[in-house]
Amino acid sequence: MSLGSRPDSQKSLGFPKSVRILRRSDFRKVYDEGFRHTCPFFAAFCLRISAEPEGESSDEKAGGPHIGFTTPRALGKAVVRNRIRRRLRESVRLNLESLPRTWWIVLNPRKPVLEAPFADLEREVRRLFERCAKS
Repeated sequence: MSLGSRPDSQKSLGFPKSVRILRRSDFRKVYDEGFRHTCPFFAAFCLRISAEPEGESSDEKAGGPHIGFTTPRALGKAVVRNRIRRRLRESVRLNLESLPRTWWIVLNPRKPVLEAPFADLEREVRRLFERCAKS
C-alpha cells in the first residue's frame, strides 16, 4: 500500500469540501428561508432544499447535506474561535450520516461550546439532525 492510500473499507475521516457551505449567498439563503433551532451550545439555521434546485450551480446539485459554520469575534480571539469550530465540526462529522441529503444547516456556536463535554455537544448535534430527519 502506498502512502496516502487507504483501504476501500476504511471511511474518510475528513470533512469534505463538498459538504461545506462556503458562499455568502448560500449562508444568506439559509438564514432567510430556514427555521431556527436553539440549544445551549449553538443556534442552528436549517433549510430543506429540493432534490433539483433551480438555477443552482453544479456544486450544489451534487447532493448531500451541506453544513456551514459562523463563529463571531465576540467568542474570543482567533485561536479560541478555531478551537470552537474544530470541536463543532468534529461533532457534525461524526453524525453526518444520520442527516438526510436535502438539508443545509448553518451553525452559530455560543460560548458554552468551548467548555462543554464533547459527549454533550455531540448529543445536541445528533438531536438537531434527528429533528431535521423528522421534518
